[in-house]
Amino acid sequence: MSLRSRIRGPAPRGAGADRGAGMSDELHVFEGHGIRVSWSRARCIHSAECVRGLPLVFQPGSRPWIKPDAGAAAKIAAVIERCPTGALHYERLDGGSAEAPPSANTVTPEPDGPLLLRGQIEIVDEQGNLVLRDTRVALCRCGGSANKPFCDGSHRMRGFSDDGEVFEGAVKPGEHPEPVLRLTIRPGGPLKARGALVVRSPDGLVRVTGGDAAFCRCGASRNKPFCDRSHERIAFEAETRDSG
Repeated sequence: MSLRSRIRGPAPRGAGADRGAGMSDELHVFEGHGIRVSWSRARCIHSAECVRGLPLVFQPGSRPWIKPDAGAAAKIAAVIERCPTGALHYERLDGGSAEAPPSANTVTPEPDGPLLLRGQIEIVDEQGNLVLRDTRVALCRCGGSANKPFCDGSHRMRGFSDDGEVFEGAVKPGEHPEPVLRLTIRPGGPLKARGALVVRSPDGLVRVTGGDAAFCRCGASRNKPFCDRSHERIAFEAETRDSG
């Protein structure tokens, strides 16, 4: 039988992501014999990778909806690593390996959807305070999320339209010995990225590599996924944890 609990604030040891004090969303924790699964409702946009991967373990219509003893721990871990938003994480209780970050930091605009990041990702506010450190993140780029800078699925209701194609010229070259990609939230402005990064188009092809970039999150840029300062034209306001 699995055990379920709820935790607010910074994640417990082994939850898979380091959450800053400003992350006040509730973590739901489901513990089985071989694996402990944590789920953030606020970061889940129902991509359903988990349901398609292991429908006997992930059952949205039942309670508890995650049944960690209904599958092998290794298979559950592999499916959780497909979760594009980082809403799902795990801790192996059977001695199995923890999630290893990808060898490269990748940024991929999802067509008509969020900015998907994988790698060693660190998100900080303008004062440098940690908001989140994770290996998988989905960031809002429609401008409508109520959980900025994270995607909450609002792009679907807003009818956000962008094919996600990436063009060159908006990433500055740079050498960064540190493997971490740090994104700084600019209040009312873009996400400023600094660190080694690879920007891919939705088909998976590498379009741009570099070290510094500014990503649009107001939804109005004519050079998506990059910022073109359209946030100034539309007087974009980010009424969220952006301000701490």
